[in-house]
Amino acid sequence: MPDTKRGAEAEPGPISPPDPAPASSAPAARRRTVLLAAGALVAVGAAVLAARGSGSSARPAAADGLPHTTVEVATSGCGSGWTHPQAGHQVFELHNTSSTAAEVYLTDVKTGAVYGEVEGLAPGTVRPLGVTLGNGSYAFKCLPDDADAVTGPTVQISGSKVKSGPAATPITQQELIPPTLAYQKWIQGRTVELAQKTDVLRAAVDRGDLAAARRAWLPAHLVYERMGAAYGTFGDSDGAINGTTAGLADGVRDAGFTGFHRVEYGLWHGESASGLRGPADQLAKDVHALESSWPSQRMDPADTGLRAHEILENTVQFELTGRTDYGSGTNLATARANLDGTRVLLGYLRPLLKTRDAGFAELGDWMDRAQHTLDGLDHSGKWTPLPQLTRPQREKVDADLGGLVERLADVAALTDVRRTA
Repeated sequence: MPDTKRGAEAEPGPISPPDPAPASSAPAARRRTVLLAAGALVAVGAAVLAARGSGSSARPAAADGLPHTTVEVATSGCGSGWTHPQAGHQVFELHNTSSTAAEVYLTDVKTGAVYGEVEGLAPGTVRPLGVTLGNGSYAFKCLPDDADAVTGPTVQISGSKVKSGPAATPITQQELIPPTLAYQKWIQGRTVELAQKTDVLRAAVDRGDLAAARRAWLPAHLVYERMGAAYGTFGDSDGAINGTTAGLADGVRDAGFTGFHRVEYGLWHGESASGLRGPADQLAKDVHALESSWPSQRMDPADTGLRAHEILENTVQFELTGRTDYGSGTNLATARANLDGTRVLLGYLRPLLKTRDAGFAELGDWMDRAQHTLDGLDHSGKWTPLPQLTRPQREKVDADLGGLVERLADVAALTDVRRTA
């Protein structure tokens, strides 16, 4: 890895890495994807909630061997129908008998923890909710659109040896504000570092030393790639600083192709210093503009947990496919920077996650595993290009990063701000 002040900011990480690393970043706003959409069935922790829709008001008994209980979802009858409680793995058929869409939670009455949920249950439809329940007090909470929440009757299960499945206490937006503010402050420090390293790149191009410019390009670019959870707040600056040719009619010759990748293309495709001075100077101006504007920006706390998943999700989609390589062959270095940024963000979210996510310690192990794999492809700052990976190396990278992304989906689900009233 290039000089990135490794370890200076890594202390927030969920589990200290074997070789402390700088915080990484995630892909740009252009790469944003939606993890939790209205109408989707959201997993809580490791719970598997099948998302099947039906237009009928009743469902036949399933041939899965599990107990099925039809439960009414309505402001006047939330939870009605669950009259014979039993422990174990079971399926609730949630039937919305009202005239408006609703969210439905199955909650622990004493703690408020959620065992399962369905979002966007349309009027007249039925959806299954699969859960495992042990001893305890439970109730359904119905949250109709544009109406107050209604909690159904308490149902008691006792005398069972079955242990309940995973549940998590909902996170409020107020709880997400402190880690979001701390992360914003961390980003501010990175914008200063980004400006400094981009100036080194611009100076090398200005004096015509393209060899030095190639050496300076990656350290500057990786600083930006460690800032991924903030991309959505960067606005147009993200496309200007780290945009690709996607959607540009003239590709690499399009006037709208600017930023790090425009300079990268020129540096690794034989463009002259005189031809690169304009793009390098524009990049530096855009970076300094971001540095100046960032203190007045405000990240949305409700998006913070989602970004922890998106950073590496987009790494798999864009970096491990080589879609953002314009000649430097440094996609794996970018992936490593993205991993570092994810670790920093998880560090700020740790106080909220460690008591809610049963797999949080395992998540730290997967972070370390992915880091070890990527570090093995860094040869004193010269990273193995994707096309030069052996098949076993490629499979290892894909498996470790893909497995980590799957586990980060739980972070996004657990930090999704839910209605409580």
